[in-house]
Amino acid sequence: MKKDHYKIEGDKIVRNRQFCPKCGAGVFLAEHKDRVSCGKCGYTEFKDKK
Repeated sequence: MKKDHYKIEGDKIVRNRQFCPKCGAGVFLAEHKDRVSCGKCGYTEFKDKK
């Protein structure tokens, strides 16, 4: 478990990253400058340019 993927607030665990919609719970999407992607299945979402 990576430290930057979770945060503890009181008695609750807060997830800081999204799970992959294809792989399901437990597989996080990697944060990149212009996208988020899954290293397991290759799923990618591009971030909006603002």
